This record gives sequence, C-alpha cells and structure tokens, in this order.
Amino acid sequence: MATTLVYLYPIFVAVIMLFLKVYPTWQVWLSIAATVGGVVVLSWPGGGVTLHWAGMLLAALSALSYSCFLIIVNRSQRIKHISEHALTFYALVVGATLFLGYQIIDGTPILQGIDQPSEVLNLIGLAIFPTMISMLTISMSTRLIGPTKTAVLGVFEPLTGILVGTLMFSEPVTANILIGIAICIAAVLFMVVSERKMTH
Repeated sequence: MATTLVYLYPIFVAVIMLFLKVYPTWQVWLSIAATVGGVVVLSWPGGGVTLHWAGMLLAALSALSYSCFLIIVNRSQRIKHISEHALTFYALVVGATLFLGYQIIDGTPILQGIDQPSEVLNLIGLAIFPTMISMLTISMSTRLIGPTKTAVLGVFEPLTGILVGTLMFSEPVTANILIGIAICIAAVLFMVVSERKMTH
C-alpha cells in the first residue's frame, strides 16, 4: 500500500507542471496512468488488510515532497548553477538531520540493531547504492529529460526491488506481480518509442 501511494508521484509531477504551464503530451499522460496502474497491481495488499489513514497520508506526503524535489531541481533558477553533486550532498545532509531529529524525539538509540560487522557493511551499502547514487542520478536525469519523464522512468525502482527480492531472498512471484511488471515495462517502452518518433 505504501509503495502504491508513494508511486503516485508521477501524477503529482505532471499536475504541478500544468500549473507551471508545461504540458505533457498525451503519450506521457497515458504512460503515467499505465505505470501507476501497474504499480497498483503489483503492490496492492491482499484481503484482510486494515488501512491506516495516518500511514496513507504520510506515504502520499512522501510522494508529494519527492515530486517537488524533482520539479525544483529542474525549474528553479536559483539553483540551476549548482552541480548535481552539490545538490545530492545538500539533500543528504537535510535528510540525515531530519532522521537524527526524529531519533532524538523518539528516543531510539542511533546504533540500535547494528551489532555485527556484516550489519555495518549492509548499512554502508544502503547509504551508497540506493541513496547516494540514486539521488545523484535522479538529479542528473531531471535536468536532462525533465521531471515528468524522470518520474515515469522511476517506476523501475519497485521493479528492481521485486527482482532483488526474488533472486536473492526467494520471495514468491505472484500473477499480480508479473502482470504489474508487464504493464509498467510496456508503459515506459511506449513513452520512449513515442518520444523517438516525435523527434525524428
């Protein structure tokens, strides 16, 4: 459910861009609808799940804040001269500060759960690959192809998570997951092929 709500951000990006008088093509709109639909299919919880409205609101706010980040990086005149490396650094500093503040308020020890050397290595890997590299490449792609297309292509994030979970942790692959993946890949391919035809 959280994944589904967080991946509403392509819709938020497209709608906010409308207010900035940047209008996506119908192909991009169709790709957005299909990718969101695909994520809904592959991540929607089964029966007997109780919805937690506070959690749903937080997930939606996460999508909205991510959308604003993509748009600001692409559109802000004040930061256009700042390199993607510096933007990534500032974003990570702000994120680390927020996490530290939450831990202090919550009273959770900062090193809780980190007891073995392997856990330290896992934490370092988490910091480098899905955090630092992800933030850097998303900043670069937003400036190169725009926030809307970047948001649509970002749908490969949950697909990658499912692939890693299946190959490394033997998580089951259900029919919903296969259908959702097929829809997402088809939507992204449609957008890319449509863009190429329009530029030639």
